[in-house]
Amino acid sequence: MSKPSSLTYRDAGVDIDAGDALVERIRPAAKRTLRPEVLAGIGGFGALFEIGRTYRHPVLVSGTDGVGTKLKLAFELDRHDTVGQDLVAMSVNDILVSGAEPLFFLDYFACGRLEVEKAATVIAGIARGCEMAGCALIGGETAEMPDMYPVGEYDLAGFAVGVVEKDAIIDGHTIVPGDVILGLASSGAHSNGYSLIRRILAREKPDLDADFQGRRLADVLMEPTRIYVKSIRALIQAIPVKGLAHITGGGLVGNVPRILPRRMAAIIERKAWPLPPLFAWLQRAGDVADDEMYRVFNCGIGMVVIVAPEHARLASEMLQAAGETVYRIGVIAPHAEDEPAVLLTA
Repeated sequence: MSKPSSLTYRDAGVDIDAGDALVERIRPAAKRTLRPEVLAGIGGFGALFEIGRTYRHPVLVSGTDGVGTKLKLAFELDRHDTVGQDLVAMSVNDILVSGAEPLFFLDYFACGRLEVEKAATVIAGIARGCEMAGCALIGGETAEMPDMYPVGEYDLAGFAVGVVEKDAIIDGHTIVPGDVILGLASSGAHSNGYSLIRRILAREKPDLDADFQGRRLADVLMEPTRIYVKSIRALIQAIPVKGLAHITGGGLVGNVPRILPRRMAAIIERKAWPLPPLFAWLQRAGDVADDEMYRVFNCGIGMVVIVAPEHARLASEMLQAAGETVYRIGVIAPHAEDEPAVLLTA
């Protein structure tokens, strides 16, 4: 009886050479994101980052997230150039609301079989997002795990670290009645609510290549999450910002209360900004109730900024000059314990 031939890792479904090739492919993209504080980045066992001496009492702020089931749509459309920006945005926007400057980002890319070209496209999007946020893509991990993922699919996770002066942390504790709520426009659905979006698409079966307000519907659905770091950071350095909320899963009603002091409520006027066409279509096509829409989607507002009334005009002007679309969407009011912390008025 002949002896079985020796097995290799490649026989088991893991291609070490492909992993090495991917590392080399992504080095130029990662290099473009480097900051002076990076002492050692991609390629080592651990990335090294030195906190600058300009901080007196630095506090590190961290955040981690994924892209969720928006990836399923990316697989269906074979579109992998935007989800990397989504990944970065979800974490850097989260740490931004504490007033933090994002310093560095790490990614985790997991798949059943590593396709170098596809993975490189995803990671190029991650690097682009890091450039937009001003943070370094300092490291990451690519995991090839046969039988764990369907052919052609992958999963993403990201981790961001930022820093803020201890006495400059934004936590909402100075918010008082009369403060103004500004809403910064989202770029689309960002990376939330895609399980419902996909259910609506499956039921309605629209032509994703069809024209939708002058663009392909597929492009509108895959529009990457907006990164607000540079505009908000500039605002923080110019005026006192009392509170910031990144509008992700849970919408306005779920995220704004996270920054409000006890006995404070946000009165938000829905007519203060236009409901973007994508959300109007999703609501009609899915027969989604108003309450559900504002609990699942951002409905056109991706970031909330709370400032004193005397700073509202300057804040709007500065944010608009930085490229944001800004709406004055509400006001802070006293909150009774038996009432919701966010009241959406007609």
